[in-house]
Amino acid sequence: MSGQPDKTNAPVVTEPLGATASLGSESRPDARPVRVWAVVGGAVLVLQLYVWIRWVTGPYFERVPTGPSDPPTYMKVLLTANAVLMWVLVPFCLWFFIIKPWVRERRITLDGMLAASMGLMFFQDPLLNYVNTWCTYNAWLYNRGSWTSHIPGWVSPEEPGHQVPEPLLTNVPGYAFGVLLLTIGGCWAMRRIKARRPGISNFRLIVATYLMAVVFDFIMEACVILPAGMYAYPGAIQALSVNAGHYYQWPVYEGLMWGGVQAALCCLRYFTDDRGRTVVERGLDSVRGGARQQFTRFLAVFAAVSASFFLLYNVPAQWIALHADSWPADVQKRSYFSGPVCGEGSDRPCPDPSLPIPTKRSGYVDTNGEYIHPPGKDLPKTVPFERGK
Repeated sequence: MSGQPDKTNAPVVTEPLGATASLGSESRPDARPVRVWAVVGGAVLVLQLYVWIRWVTGPYFERVPTGPSDPPTYMKVLLTANAVLMWVLVPFCLWFFIIKPWVRERRITLDGMLAASMGLMFFQDPLLNYVNTWCTYNAWLYNRGSWTSHIPGWVSPEEPGHQVPEPLLTNVPGYAFGVLLLTIGGCWAMRRIKARRPGISNFRLIVATYLMAVVFDFIMEACVILPAGMYAYPGAIQALSVNAGHYYQWPVYEGLMWGGVQAALCCLRYFTDDRGRTVVERGLDSVRGGARQQFTRFLAVFAAVSASFFLLYNVPAQWIALHADSWPADVQKRSYFSGPVCGEGSDRPCPDPSLPIPTKRSGYVDTNGEYIHPPGKDLPKTVPFERGK
């Protein structure tokens, strides 16, 4: 399936065989581009499987409790309805995007590969808290903790049962099919713009898609998801946030970052060739074997999807995390947002710019202002300078 409506059926140009060419030989496209993308996708997939296996078999596969605060009824109703709706859509999406095309064409279409790739992209969801915790999920939602501590180099401090949880029943179908449906909707909007303005350049079309994605993220997050209590951005820079100081504050740069991801996914699906192949599938015809070719194609698409999320969201999110503001009282008083990590019931104050940012291996300043050293570790000793005789 292709998001590009105005394909050009260019004539096939064949080159005459030279005098020394063997019978049946033909030039084949360079397979290096698609193979490079496939290698990247394969490496990311192996990493994800390794981390998930360690999580499921380790101590962090434990439910993070809600705490003493009970979410209001409207939150429970909205969050439950959202989860139910997501899973009602799952069988229909599986049939429409994967099973039906496979039965009809005996292959996985681009939308099917995008659905699988976006579902696996869910792995990156908690990476915005890699160096500092500035986003939290509602622990009332079903969870089994998170795999974050098994991600190589993870910095933010956490313990089993005391970490930002991942709501599995919501995020798994949300990433796989929710993001795919948004991408399909974005491609529909791109086709409408192209139909109304046939002469529009690709650059302007991409910019228009990005602006639409930012506006839609504001409507979706600031007006629906955050007030419903699915998650919160307590560490958001309040001077750059809408509804600052409330549990549903929405940082404007969140829309700018996710808008970039969504626009990139739309462009990946929209700008395809006359065979419905994306830019990362160049040279696919040189990969022999039906199953091997399809797997190579999937890994390349998965790499592009993963790179979009990683480079356009999670990389800039680390800089933002280092400049996070104090957590609002409206978040700290709700244990289902803050209790698993900091605040009442623990000796850890919630992150604040006046405090050092602790790491998983460092000590921390407790709620009494005293430094708590890591158990079993000694304070580093000062080594005197060498001095001349």
